[in-house]
Amino acid sequence: MLSKIATPVIAIIIFLGLWELLVWANGWPNFKMASPSDLPPAFWKYKELFLTMGWQTLWRTVVGLIIAVIFGTAIGMIIGFSRIARDALYPLLIGFNAIPKATLVPVISLLFIGQHDFNTILMAFMISFFPIAVSVGIGLSTLEPEYRDILRALGASRYTIFMKIALPKTLPEFFGALKVSATLAFIGTNLVEIVSPHGRGLGALFKSGETNGDYPLMFAVLIALAFLGIVLYYAVIFLERIFAGWADREAS
Repeated sequence: MLSKIATPVIAIIIFLGLWELLVWANGWPNFKMASPSDLPPAFWKYKELFLTMGWQTLWRTVVGLIIAVIFGTAIGMIIGFSRIARDALYPLLIGFNAIPKATLVPVISLLFIGQHDFNTILMAFMISFFPIAVSVGIGLSTLEPEYRDILRALGASRYTIFMKIALPKTLPEFFGALKVSATLAFIGTNLVEIVSPHGRGLGALFKSGETNGDYPLMFAVLIALAFLGIVLYYAVIFLERIFAGWADREAS
């Protein structure tokens, strides 16, 4: 248990040390490349803004991710249990996912003028539901048919088959996709906060630092976003151990 905490902490310390060394070796001023030693003063100077805007970014990201889980799971169930739906929806999902999401921000902003929270949540959802839908769909479509045949012969309903066989089998793939979606949701949130600024969230704080040439603030925002992403990632791992811990034990 101790090694699981110490190992990533040591890795982060090494990364920060190499970053500091790179800036020092090249003699870069902080208006060109901020170093880790420049970040604590920036965090302290804008601590209230980091707390306020960090919370704004976090709650909108989490809400968008929750909606993505619900919608992605529903789509995954449809394409997993129906070959016709799979053939019809896969090209649409892939085509939509191939569209650069930054190009959708102006479209969303024009469609829903002034709905800043809604726009941000919508983008977080749009960019993060695809991995969940695909993983659930693949997990269900590869379900061994003999299991379904045996349960149907015993009189089990489709709901029972899903709850007893399909859902447990899909959980490892689902949580694997959820780890990816958690980081993608932050990207969607910050796209709206930066491309369509409305004075809210860490993206707006980053934009303010860029406008004022405050590079330590900009890099501090990036570190804050990385921290929130790590927190959300480990929250998913915590849920995975509760609901699909058996998969990890079987692998070990």
